[in-house]
Amino acid sequence: MTTHAEPPAPAVSALRVLGAADLAAAAEHLASDPVGNVFAAARIEAALQHSWRLGGELWGFGEGRRWSGLCYAGANLVPDAADPSAIAAFAERARRRGRRCSSIVGPRQQVLSLWQALEESWGPARDVRDNQPVLAINGDPAIDGDDGVRPVREDELDILLPACVAMFTEEVGVSPVSAGDGSLYRARVRELVLAGRALARIENGNVVFKAELGSVSSLACQVQGVWVQPERRGQGLAAPGMASVVRYARERFVPTVSLYVNEYNEAARIAYDRVGFEAHSTFATVLF
Repeated sequence: MTTHAEPPAPAVSALRVLGAADLAAAAEHLASDPVGNVFAAARIEAALQHSWRLGGELWGFGEGRRWSGLCYAGANLVPDAADPSAIAAFAERARRRGRRCSSIVGPRQQVLSLWQALEESWGPARDVRDNQPVLAINGDPAIDGDDGVRPVREDELDILLPACVAMFTEEVGVSPVSAGDGSLYRARVRELVLAGRALARIENGNVVFKAELGSVSSLACQVQGVWVQPERRGQGLAAPGMASVVRYARERFVPTVSLYVNEYNEAARIAYDRVGFEAHSTFATVLF
């Protein structure tokens, strides 16, 4: 993998686990980049309503509430708005805790620096995706949408679920239901359906296109799980489908819609370009 400059020695004393009293200030800190920080911002805003919804720990590095870095540590490890000293401190805490996450994901330089500091103790990774363009759109789509793409109903959960499993397996390389009975994954998909954040085109009882709004903050949302049935790929479903997703998300939730995509996925990038998505930044993901 690409090497990077060694982060400075950590100042662990400046790192602390943030509590409920810190959440509003943390949300304000992340608002400087609503698109890049949408995952953590959405978690924090949910926790402001119900503390248990944070779903992990939030680490802050700095003095008081003057942070030079935040990091969400849950099922994913997500550094946000972090400078090199903060990354070093986050790495030290992560080493001491041991790996509890399925991935490290976020701004490219921050993720790769964090992984460089953790690789010796946490490695090897199953995959390192070091170039994932982050795209965003905050206006109407550039093309007409697909009128067949709509929110999935609760009674269609068993129709949607196989498509979600297929997409996850294809994208991540492991099935989300390979361990246990799959009830936790089913519950997550159901949660998105009930929140009106799962959209699909369903024909004859089969999903041919789908996407979910995985993270929704007060300023931006992030699309995930974009999938076209393999037999229908190349038939022009993706771009109109995404146009409908964008229009729905902007009308129902927030004006700015984002996503990130693997650099090598040329077909998806062409479709997103047709819809009117523009480059914002670059993510990286380390998968375990």
